[in-house]
Amino acid sequence: MRLALVSALAAASALALSAPALADTLVDNVDGVTIDAEGKVKRFNGLVFDEDGKITAVLTRSDKRPQADYRLDGEGSVMLPGMIDAHVHVIDMGFAALTLDLSGTTSLEDALATIKAFAEANPGRPWIIGRGWNQEKWGLGRFPTAAELDAVVSDRPVWLERADNHANWANTLAIQTAGITAKTPDPAGGKIIRDAKGNPAGVFVDKAVPLVGTVVPPPRPEDRDLALAKAQEVLLAKGVTAVADMGTKPADWTTFRRAGDEGRLMVRIMSYADSIETLELMAGPGPTGWLYNDRLRMGGIKLFLDGALGSRGASLKAPYADDHGTRGLPLLSPSQLRNLMSRAAMDNFQTAVHAIGDAANAEVLAAIEELSESYKGDRRWRIEHAQIVDPVDIARLGKHGVIASMQPLHQTSDRLMAEARLGPDRLTGAYPWRSVLKVGGRLAFGSDSPVEPADPWAGMAAAISRTDAKGEPFGGWFPQETVNREQALAGFTADAAYAGFAEGRFGRLVPGERADFLIVDRDPLFASPDALRETKILQVWIGGVKVRGE
Repeated sequence: MRLALVSALAAASALALSAPALADTLVDNVDGVTIDAEGKVKRFNGLVFDEDGKITAVLTRSDKRPQADYRLDGEGSVMLPGMIDAHVHVIDMGFAALTLDLSGTTSLEDALATIKAFAEANPGRPWIIGRGWNQEKWGLGRFPTAAELDAVVSDRPVWLERADNHANWANTLAIQTAGITAKTPDPAGGKIIRDAKGNPAGVFVDKAVPLVGTVVPPPRPEDRDLALAKAQEVLLAKGVTAVADMGTKPADWTTFRRAGDEGRLMVRIMSYADSIETLELMAGPGPTGWLYNDRLRMGGIKLFLDGALGSRGASLKAPYADDHGTRGLPLLSPSQLRNLMSRAAMDNFQTAVHAIGDAANAEVLAAIEELSESYKGDRRWRIEHAQIVDPVDIARLGKHGVIASMQPLHQTSDRLMAEARLGPDRLTGAYPWRSVLKVGGRLAFGSDSPVEPADPWAGMAAAISRTDAKGEPFGGWFPQETVNREQALAGFTADAAYAGFAEGRFGRLVPGERADFLIVDRDPLFASPDALRETKILQVWIGGVKVRGE
C-alpha cells in the first residue's frame, strides 16, 4: 500500500535529490521493521526525520506523536531500512547493463547466436564488449574457443568477461591485436588457455586478462557517467540505497566525485580502492571523510589473494577433484599479502581480501592473526567471499573482528560446479554462513554484482533456504548452514553498514542515522523464500527524500 500524502509533501518529494528535505516530517501508521544495536528486530509504527534527512524519533503505538511540519499516513505499509549490498562493482554493473549480456544464455549455441545478433545490431562498434558467459552453466565441460567466436564475429575484436570476472574470452582478431602468440608466457598468477600446439585458444584467466584488456579502448568520462547512472537505476529498482564498491579505480572515484559535485549521486558508496597507489592518489594519508551528506567515502583497499572456482583459479589445499594437475592460482605470495595489508593498516585503511579457496582463506586468516599483534584497535578485517573454508579454520573466523563478506546467490549459482570442483569430501565448509555466526564472526551480505544480480530479496531467500529460485535442491543444500530471517535482514542492512564503518550514519532506522527507508509490499520476516523473491519496491527514500516510487 503506498503512502498517502496528508500535506504538501507530494510536490516537495518530487524535487531533485539536491533539494533539501523538508523540516520535521512524521511518517506515521507504518508497519516498521529495523535492527537494533544488539542485532534484534525492533518494530515501530512511526518515524520522524529533520530537514537534514536524519531520523530524530522512532515511535511505537504508545508514543505520543510530536508536532511536525509535515505528516504522511503510511496506511499500514511495511517500512524497512534501505538495503545495503556489501560487495558490488558499481561501474562494471552499469557497463554490464549497457553492453552485451550473456548471463541468460543456456548453451554455447545460445551464446553464439546472442553474440552474432548483438554484433549485427551494432555495426558501428569497433569492439564487441560484453560479459556473463559461464561454460559450467552451458554444460560445455571445457572453455569456449576463439574459433567458435570467429564463426559469428570475425571482422571486429570480441572481448567477453566470464560471469565470475576472473576469465575473459577473445576471438582471434582480439588476440592478434594484443600481439599474443604461442611464445607469450603465462604471467604470474594468470593462465593463457592453449590448444594442443600451444597457441592461445581464446580464454585468459586472472592475471592473463590484462594481456588483451590493455588494448581494449577505454571508456570515455561520459561513458562512465552513463554507467554510474545505469547502475544507480538498477540498484534503486531493488531497494538498494548503499553499497560497498570493491576495487574502485581512479577513474571510478572521479566518476563518483563528478556525480556528487553535480547532485547526481544518490546511492551511498563505501569505496575500497583497487591498489595502494589508488589509495595514496585518491584518499591520501588516511580514509577520506564522508562526502556529500554521507554518500561517499574511501576507507579501505580490496586485495585479490586467489581467483574463482569456475575458472579453477581459487587456491585450494588439495588438487581440484576434476583437474588433479592444479590447486588454483595464488595471486599474492604470503609476504606480499602481509606487506600490502600492513601498508594499508599503517594509515588506518581497512583491508578487504578476496579469498575463495580453502588455502586462500587459511592464508588470509593467518595474516590477520599475525598483523593483529601489531595493529590494535577496531580493524574489521574483511574476507570477501570466504566461499570454501576448511572446517579446521572456521573457528578462526570468530577472532580479531573478522568480517565474512559473503554473497548468498553464489551458493545457489555455484552449487553443482562446487561439487564438481571439490568432490563430496570438501563441501562441509562451503558457504558456511551459520558456522561463521556460531563461532562469533560477523556476516555482511552482498551480491558481487554484476557477477550476480544486485537483488537483496533473492539473496535473503537463498540465505534462509539454501535453495535457488526453482526451490532446488529440495530441503536446501547443506541446510545446516542457513541463517534465520532476522540474520538475513541484518546481513543486508545493519551488518553490511557495520562492515564498512558506516554504523551511526545509515543501515538502521534509529535516531541519528539517515532516513534511508523503503516501502515494500510484504514483511520479509514472514515471507516464504518464494514470496521474498517477489518483493515489490513501492518507494525508496534516501536522506528523507523520495528518489523512486509514486
